[in-house]
Amino acid sequence: MKNKTLRHFIPFVLISLLVPMLACAHKFPLTATPVVPGAKGYVDVGQDKNGNTEVDLKVEFLAKPSSLMPPAETYIVWFRQQGSEPESQGQLKVDDNLRGEFKTTTNMKSFDVFVTAENERVPKAPAGPEVLRATIQEQ
Repeated sequence: MKNKTLRHFIPFVLISLLVPMLACAHKFPLTATPVVPGAKGYVDVGQDKNGNTEVDLKVEFLAKPSSLMPPAETYIVWFRQQGSEPESQGQLKVDDNLRGEFKTTTNMKSFDVFVTAENERVPKAPAGPEVLRATIQEQ
């Protein structure tokens, strides 16, 4: 009898733990520009225990910035809230398999995420061509 009850209880516990995590996470597709037409990616967003937005940007088939025409030094991830200036979040590094991942946390809830190809590693404002973009709308 104990074994039968336990068998029914375990799936219930697992579902109870997973549903809130899935309800909080949202996936937003990244749109590639003609600069990198084969690139694909998405932005996973969720909430941390303090109510901040956790951002996990993943890309694949993204050409190394040095392969672009004209070549660039690096990719930079930017966040921009409506009516505000873009804020640099850091570098998106691409590996030899043309994949990259960038993780950060922000207090923003609704904002644009975009990636540019830049010739400076720490630019003050976007100057290079935009290669990927997504709009995040969290409640």
